Amino acid sequence: MSINRISVAAPVAFVVLAGCSSMGGNIITGDGYPNPNPVVTNQWGELPAGRTWGHTAGIDIDPTDGHIWAYERCGAGGGGGAAGGGINCDTNSVDPIFKFDRYTGEVLANFGAGVFTTPHGIHVDFDGNVWVTDFATNASGTKGQQVHKFSPDGELLMSLGVAGQAGNDGAHFNQPNDVVVAADGSIFVSDGHNGQGMTTAAAVEEGRQSGQTGRIMKFAADGSFIMQWGRLGTAHGEFRTPHALVIDSQNRLWVADRGNHRLEIFDLEGNYLDSRYSYGRISGIFITENNQVYAIDSESNPFNHINWIAGVRIGPLNEDRITAFVPGYPTETRGYQSTAGEGIAVDADGTIFVAEGPASIPIAVGAYTRYGAN
Repeated sequence: MSINRISVAAPVAFVVLAGCSSMGGNIITGDGYPNPNPVVTNQWGELPAGRTWGHTAGIDIDPTDGHIWAYERCGAGGGGGAAGGGINCDTNSVDPIFKFDRYTGEVLANFGAGVFTTPHGIHVDFDGNVWVTDFATNASGTKGQQVHKFSPDGELLMSLGVAGQAGNDGAHFNQPNDVVVAADGSIFVSDGHNGQGMTTAAAVEEGRQSGQTGRIMKFAADGSFIMQWGRLGTAHGEFRTPHALVIDSQNRLWVADRGNHRLEIFDLEGNYLDSRYSYGRISGIFITENNQVYAIDSESNPFNHINWIAGVRIGPLNEDRITAFVPGYPTETRGYQSTAGEGIAVDADGTIFVAEGPASIPIAVGAYTRYGAN
């Protein structure tokens, strides 16, 4: 793999110089770009009786029928961060995984109770199977640090990793963020959530020495480990929180490298191909069938990505260019920079569905928000 070194600040420097003048808008603020989805429906989706929505980071489209798969963290509120504080899916054992009718929000399926601590990433494969990562360990050390595969009706088909045990070898995960399955059945998992807070070379080195991860792991369809690449860092092929994954129409793996404020693109053997720097501090990514990239910035704020406005940036697959912007929520805690959800999915009609994370759910109130056209 050819590795080109860059500094942590390089992506920001690039877009400040190159991204603000020739495309009709400002990629940092979103000013000048059209908003194709201005109709906002908060608290979208039916809430089961007796339940309170918790935050989330994952949402996807079922390729077999176009409906919405998502999860919520069993009532965990914004104050406990991604891990949920005292409330999570171990302490509150309700079904976290939902399938919704994309038109009505009706619950079509609901399962997964007793399996998770804190769900993090979700993916629906070509056969309609539902894959969900569990990135936190429960208090008793019996759940978490795994990737689970369910049938569409909720049968647990496969679990990767060792329940409740974190590690940095091929048999263990250490905060698995997301999962995606290729057409040939190969399974890719992005691993390591803590890198986004490592803002100095010394902090990155300390993280490496303590066994923390920033990597992509590849497994065969039967779950056997094949390979891994990446570590904590800022070079291409290194990551500071590889938060989300997607495979595009050219069979390339896209990684939302949140802490490095970029999208990294690889072939399915782990070779670095390209990067995108125009999308902000990305938490979630979705690529439509007509090759439009939707990336949601939930995390830009005055202390980790100054000036950038949170929201959804949209652009063409093969260019580092923005064509549209859907703004997030104004919030006093981040001033003018706003906040937004973490997960994103786009249906065949161009409707955007967002999974609200710990930062945005106090404003959005519900776990899911629908952004429609006029």
